[in-house]
Amino acid sequence: MAAGEELTLSSHIQHHLTNAKMCTVDGSVVFNKACSEAGFWTWHIDTLAWSIGLGLVFLWIFRSAASKATTGVPGKFQCFIEMVVEFVAANVKDTFHGKSALIAPLALTIFVWVFLMNLMDLIPVDFLPAFAGFVGEQAFGMDSHDVYMKIVPTTDINMTAALAIGVFLLMIGYSVRIKGVTGFIKELTLHPFSSSNVAVQVLLIPFNLLLETIALVAKPFSLALRLFGNLYAGELIFILIGAVGLIQLPLHFIWAVFHILVIVLQAFVFMMLTIVYLSMASSDNH
Repeated sequence: MAAGEELTLSSHIQHHLTNAKMCTVDGSVVFNKACSEAGFWTWHIDTLAWSIGLGLVFLWIFRSAASKATTGVPGKFQCFIEMVVEFVAANVKDTFHGKSALIAPLALTIFVWVFLMNLMDLIPVDFLPAFAGFVGEQAFGMDSHDVYMKIVPTTDINMTAALAIGVFLLMIGYSVRIKGVTGFIKELTLHPFSSSNVAVQVLLIPFNLLLETIALVAKPFSLALRLFGNLYAGELIFILIGAVGLIQLPLHFIWAVFHILVIVLQAFVFMMLTIVYLSMASSDNH
């Protein structure tokens, strides 16, 4: 019995940690277990659907606030949106030392979008996956155990890595725009070690390039892994709580109250690190 219970708990956890997959095998579109041999070109359709959907929710909320904005006494909704915008704008002003009209809207988008994706972690872990299994079983004749749905996009390393890669490309773009291609190459090859002797400086170039490349690449890695690790750990605890049965809701509530801090903090940290990295890239001084 103990072994059976362990197997049930293990399969419960594994099911909740598995993304819904879509891929192409021999010219045919297949899903989930059939994608085990597809390799890199496998789409996590639940991550894509929820992240895009929440991005549209973000656009709708702020579009609605902008269209209903009034110069008179603002309502509670407008006040809340203005507080969020002013909070982000203040952090950008204090942290970003270059000049760019893109940074403030980018920071706002990152903060709210990542927050909304993190917020999905507060939904009881069995609710939407069980509903998806029910729909798959009733509408498509599928075994409910073969229907997967992860509703927290930031618990998928592919999502956090994609966000980090986007920031990384912006870092490169800002560096080249401010310093030029030559200046960017000099930054990678002539620092941190330098010498007035030309021959010595040439010898130092490989060491400088190695160190600066590691420092540059470490930034998107830190962004992706920090967000993923914190949210994945929180989701795992929710899954373990969900395995206890009917008493999961009180335990879920207790953990969710604490996890709210993690949700907000990780969105804020991702935004702030993005601003800091882009400010460093925009600086003309090493």
